[in-house]
Amino acid sequence: MARYKILVVEDDRTLQDVLRFNLAKEGYVVNQAYSGPQALEIARHEQPDLILLDIMLPELNGLEVLRILRRDYTLPVILLTAKSDEVDKVVGLELGADDYVTKPFGLKELMARVRAHLRRGETVPVAAQVINLDGLDIDIPHHTVLRKGSPLDLTPKEFDLLAFLARNKGLVFSREQLLEKVWGFDFAGDTRTVDVHIRWLRQKLEDDPANPRLLVTVRGTGYKLEA
Repeated sequence: MARYKILVVEDDRTLQDVLRFNLAKEGYVVNQAYSGPQALEIARHEQPDLILLDIMLPELNGLEVLRILRRDYTLPVILLTAKSDEVDKVVGLELGADDYVTKPFGLKELMARVRAHLRRGETVPVAAQVINLDGLDIDIPHHTVLRKGSPLDLTPKEFDLLAFLARNKGLVFSREQLLEKVWGFDFAGDTRTVDVHIRWLRQKLEDDPANPRLLVTVRGTGYKLEA
């Protein structure tokens, strides 16, 4: 089995050593960066399969690193944050982060999330499938979406969420179900992640995001993609 490369971006050297040791024990190849600029340089040269990215970094913070990374890369990014303020987490998700964990975190939980994101990258469609829905052409194998013939710039997790709802169009899913089905693990009950991604999908899919007619809310239950 191929050995995945993981880039750990964290300026706390003690935590860096702990993460490197535990990731290596799981069989991963670990690259380390201690600042924002160093993270970008290593990401470009090493082409990691996943990045663990601290928000509070010297020289260039993690959110700016993420913003730059998302111009060229679609690899999974898990944010590490010590902040209790939800704003950084929400901004990170809006910039294209796939996940976040709040320090102090359990190593078992973090490793489970790493494995879940890497497994999702291994998924290969059984056959080519393009879903056509109300002006949208969702190409599942190629991870592309056209809206009225024009390509949409979706983050990897936005695409995953849209593709899941499109495969199950007309069915209603709770936030907890979407976390399980799309993120692939228990997200500690934080349903804000789903709401953020739904909101940003609406900005890209709907003619009037404030009054969506495609990606709709079912009050008291969850969300569905109208058939």
